Amino acid sequence: MANQPHLHLRPDQLYPFDARGIAKRFRHAAIFGALDALVPGETMRFVNDHDPLPLLDQLRQRYGEAVSINYVQREPGQIVIDFVREA
Repeated sequence: MANQPHLHLRPDQLYPFDARGIAKRFRHAAIFGALDALVPGETMRFVNDHDPLPLLDQLRQRYGEAVSINYVQREPGQIVIDFVREA
């Protein structure tokens, strides 16, 4: 089966990303890959069971102002963050 291209049908599209189901050793690579696939205006809604502060530092270093980080929910055991591709 051929890989399906990522269709960018709407620039304001919201893409869910639940990190809880991804093995820890693959998480950061999967997150970076998902963010690299976004086009400006798209959002990845990230869900995790803990606040990923080291990951957020890595994202700021890698993407700078190109990706904004917006907490939607920040409670113990339930973290939801919108990563918005700015440029």
